[in-house]
Amino acid sequence: MEENITVRVRDALLCMQRDAWEQGLAAQALWENGDEELALLAAHDAVVRQAADGRLSVIGECRTVTDPAAAGEAVLLAAERTGDPAYRDAAERMARWLLTTPHRTADGVLHHFIDRPWVWVDSLYMAPPFLAAAGHPEEAVRQVEGMRKILWEEKDRLFHHMWDDGEKRFTRAAYWGTGNGWAAAGIAAVIERLPASMTGAKERLGGYLRAVVEGCVSRVRPDGLFHDVLDDPASFVETNAAQMIACAIYRGVALGCLDEANLAHAERMRAAAHRKVDSRGLVRDVCGSPRFDAPGTSPEGQAFFLLMEAARRRLPA
Repeated sequence: MEENITVRVRDALLCMQRDAWEQGLAAQALWENGDEELALLAAHDAVVRQAADGRLSVIGECRTVTDPAAAGEAVLLAAERTGDPAYRDAAERMARWLLTTPHRTADGVLHHFIDRPWVWVDSLYMAPPFLAAAGHPEEAVRQVEGMRKILWEEKDRLFHHMWDDGEKRFTRAAYWGTGNGWAAAGIAAVIERLPASMTGAKERLGGYLRAVVEGCVSRVRPDGLFHDVLDDPASFVETNAAQMIACAIYRGVALGCLDEANLAHAERMRAAAHRKVDSRGLVRDVCGSPRFDAPGTSPEGQAFFLLMEAARRRLPA
């Protein structure tokens, strides 16, 4: 039954239109789900759509700095599996964009857009894991810590969504559930990709992961889901945050960063997500494409179902 639901979710994902970050997330989910040939095809098209400046998966007018990097690790894996130097070159060009782009704060934190000096919590997932995988682990950690310094709210143990670094104010201070999911999953992915020698960084990031998981778990609904804005019960009930936090918990436990007691929370969230999958494999009531302001369906909702399942399978027996 579980294998069947995973296939349905995967197939629905493959039929969806995808923007830069969605293509990258789909490719990563396919790799981690064991669909290597499909992941190679997704990575190939991310390279086909690479812009002259190095950003991957670009379709139309792409205004984002970090979203294209979501495909970077899949492209690296394609280079490793195929031996094709074109994939290695594409990944290096993507990394070079992140390392040299002027679109960043005075402290070097990457902006989310090329035309606005905004820092978004989404970027915690898009860029740092790829930087770590691409051989720039110190920069990956620097980006995590820089973004966290701007967006983290210690008293509530949650991340704000959007910061305008030009006006020095939040353009959206809300504790967006999906945004905190991006943060938790991104931090866990960075920890997993850091070299063993970076023990201090692993410990610090492990503390960051524990903090955001604690903040989210304290706001989970009895049904295992979250409100779209975690502390606003008037906002709609949303599915993807549960998948993202469950994924981060499974990863964190496997890495030794989180106590196994957290698995009970992850299992409740996972069960809630399974109940939201319809007969065609669509994960329902996630923050819906293309505006992400109402319940619907989305490639990221499909992909995180697969990432959640893959992370759970990697738990120690």
